[in-house]
Amino acid sequence: MATQSPSRSNSINLLIAYHQNPSVALRNRLVLMNAGLVRQIAHRISYQCAEPYQDLEQIGYFGLIRAIERFNPNQGCAFSSFAVPYIRGEILHFLRDKGSVVKIPRRWQELQKEGQKVRHELFCTLGRAPRDAEIAEALNVSVQEWRESKSAAQNRLPLSLDATIGQTMDYPVTLGETLPDPHDQAMRHFEEDRHQLEGALSHLEEKTQAAIEYVFLRELPRKEAAKRIGVSPMTVTRHLQRGVEQLVTILQAPNAERLAS
Repeated sequence: MATQSPSRSNSINLLIAYHQNPSVALRNRLVLMNAGLVRQIAHRISYQCAEPYQDLEQIGYFGLIRAIERFNPNQGCAFSSFAVPYIRGEILHFLRDKGSVVKIPRRWQELQKEGQKVRHELFCTLGRAPRDAEIAEALNVSVQEWRESKSAAQNRLPLSLDATIGQTMDYPVTLGETLPDPHDQAMRHFEEDRHQLEGALSHLEEKTQAAIEYVFLRELPRKEAAKRIGVSPMTVTRHLQRGVEQLVTILQAPNAERLAS
């Protein structure tokens, strides 16, 4: 039987201690022990964006702390698997907030600023709205560059969800109506996953199925699950390990989608 490394065993013991009696000192020790997870994820994401690695790493620690505070060691899940979505999610949320407005080149920003003045002056001189060619000539740039800078400035502005983008019979279609509902999509995916999981569970041995349902689905402590099943806690652990391996094999099979039917 495989034995746990001292560092992994110490981490589990600290997680159990923190879950039973949270403290800043224990939390800080857990952050230091799992800092490698944050660095690994921050490095990977830093290659996909323009933000400095150090900023991403600092944000990632907030996700790690949140994972430590919410982790329940009695559920039988590895902490690293539990923490990764929190760390990655915190960094991606940070990037989404910073990238909510489209950035345009500084030259085009200055061109638009100057163009506003020129447009006003030409309007007063001509007595009408100036054409793009007239504005471009006054700015000493090509018509194409002026139009590109103007389009970039317009696209930089947020678009209202109430903006009409089409027409169905006599009914206008707004942007908001064409966007998928994240909650609805999440619930639909959850239902699909639940049906697949129920189908896969039905293929397991009875006690293995009961162990998974009690510990993972109902979130009971292993001792309580063992009492209800009529076996020892160690046997419950073996059933969980065997059951997870079997579920992975079943759900990864090419015809896994048929299990829900």
